[in-house]
Amino acid sequence: MTETADRFNEEKATYAVRGSDAPDIEAGVAAIRNVLKTLPVRPGVYRMLDARGDVLYVGKARALKNRVSNYTQVARLPRRLSRMVAQTRGMTVVTTNTEAEALLLEAQLIKRFRPAYNVLLRDDKSFPFILLREDHPFPRVQLHRGARRATGQYFGPFAGAGAVRKTLTALQKLFLLRSCTDSFFANRTRPCLLHQIKRCSAPCVDRIAKEEYAELVADAADFLCGKSTKVQQKLSGQMAAAAEAMDFESAAIMRDRLRALTFIQGTQAINAEGIEDADLFALACRQGQIGIQAFFIRGGQNWGHRAFFPTHTAEVPEDEVLTSFMMQFYEEVPPPRLVLVDRLLPEAALIAEALAEKAERKVVLKVPQRGEQRRLLAQATRNAEEALDRRLAEGATQTRLLREVADLFALEAVPGRIEIYDNSHIMGTNMVGAMVVAGPEGFRKGQYRKFNIKRPETAPGDDFAMMREVLERRFARLEQEDPDRKSGEWPDLLLIDGGKGQVSAVYRTMEELGVHDVPIVGISKGPDRNAGREHFHLPDGRESMLPPGSPVLFYLQRLRDEAHRFAIGAHRTRRAAAMTTSPLDDVPGIGPARKKALLMHFGTAKAVRGAALEDLRRVPGVSETMARAIHDHFHARG
Repeated sequence: MTETADRFNEEKATYAVRGSDAPDIEAGVAAIRNVLKTLPVRPGVYRMLDARGDVLYVGKARALKNRVSNYTQVARLPRRLSRMVAQTRGMTVVTTNTEAEALLLEAQLIKRFRPAYNVLLRDDKSFPFILLREDHPFPRVQLHRGARRATGQYFGPFAGAGAVRKTLTALQKLFLLRSCTDSFFANRTRPCLLHQIKRCSAPCVDRIAKEEYAELVADAADFLCGKSTKVQQKLSGQMAAAAEAMDFESAAIMRDRLRALTFIQGTQAINAEGIEDADLFALACRQGQIGIQAFFIRGGQNWGHRAFFPTHTAEVPEDEVLTSFMMQFYEEVPPPRLVLVDRLLPEAALIAEALAEKAERKVVLKVPQRGEQRRLLAQATRNAEEALDRRLAEGATQTRLLREVADLFALEAVPGRIEIYDNSHIMGTNMVGAMVVAGPEGFRKGQYRKFNIKRPETAPGDDFAMMREVLERRFARLEQEDPDRKSGEWPDLLLIDGGKGQVSAVYRTMEELGVHDVPIVGISKGPDRNAGREHFHLPDGRESMLPPGSPVLFYLQRLRDEAHRFAIGAHRTRRAAAMTTSPLDDVPGIGPARKKALLMHFGTAKAVRGAALEDLRRVPGVSETMARAIHDHFHARG
């Protein structure tokens, strides 16, 4: 086997072996020893693979041969790693130039493969940034997630979209920058509502000169870079000059902008005086669970904080958890110049070197001992402990509710994974099925799935057939990917939004699929459709109700409502996409330019469909061959 890593230019070597499929530790040790024969004593990253080739663990090493040989000394391994070795049947190794490169590649591969024996950053949603675009004469300010491909200045990360929206609102009040799309901007003939409420300077209709707008953009960039004092002094000077010239209307505008700036400065939840750009990380541990609190400071301003609860942390030292978490975190986020942590990390110098390589500038990793930095870190530590306490309390409540669900429906054990299904459509159009997943830790949004109903035999509006298609596709794939049920993705309970008929249809489908051991429960609102009077239906015909105000009832309602919300959202997305499609999209060779020319000439797609060949030939940009192809597409049937 051979694998290349794009970030490394020098020659790489990859080694793999397959051993016996017997689930014992001797087979795992034998597989590892077979790899050791060819391993070099140089930096790199290794992956432990099971009998199916799935990644069990990703690790990095300064000297691969020395590090991997440790796994053959089973008596010295912790139980977690002993279990991993027992499942190992192969290895893949990539060598790197330095250990810092190996550390970066390790984080990249962990995020890609999400191995069962690595510490995982569970909240994997990309962080929001503010983007000040520079690919338009009048730059736009907007929220941005994902890859940073657009031309412009990126400011972030922010802890969440709420913090970004507050800052965007402040930018609109302070600097009157546009937030509309380029197409909206190009088609305006009069100012929009944002101009009326003094949140936009209306460059779309020339209410401000290009040079003046560029000055506002520069001020906004200064503000986001932490130069708010400079902006404040400039606004004060402009207000004083306007007042002296007796231009009281302009002076009042400057006064309002100054008030907005002062309000923003006064609502900083964290006073980061003396700190320009920094991230703070503090770890708390309670009852075997770990929480990490992160504060983001940019330009001396607090851009929010967030609590993280990494998974697969049992039997893993806290220092290793924090190190793995930080490297995965910075796989998506550009590192600041300063990273403050609450403890000395054994590989602090290596982490700083790897982050500096990623940022292409120096990055300092330190544990502050005194002053403002120490005070901020103490605040982060306190927040980490409080967030973890809240999570443990919520987890205890969740565990109790799941235990009561198991008792209510006579389940063999407390469910670790509940899958909730619902359908959504309007008069049989844009049919969508939805699956929501919940467990002891709450909703697992990363495992939600939507199913576009596409089988021709599924009649429009047939809810039973829709649910049958969804379950057949879901469990056929599950049976194929995890026949031994080791992944934890097999449900312990199916909760169906529907009554007796829906439950019977689901039960028949599951029996036909050969899945006989997954309990099924339907939830309906009863004959009067009253929330709080839900009926619960079992496949054997039994029905039950819970008293109004029951915590278990509220919990099951919440599961049902989440599935309903997700299904409706998926349906609306599909419906919106369908509204922008055209019959012309199916014609081979028709791109955006020809499509626009045809619509400009005929007015509608329906008119194009019915046009004669001679009429199609007259369309600018449509050749004789293309005209015939369009005509044949719509008229040559059979």
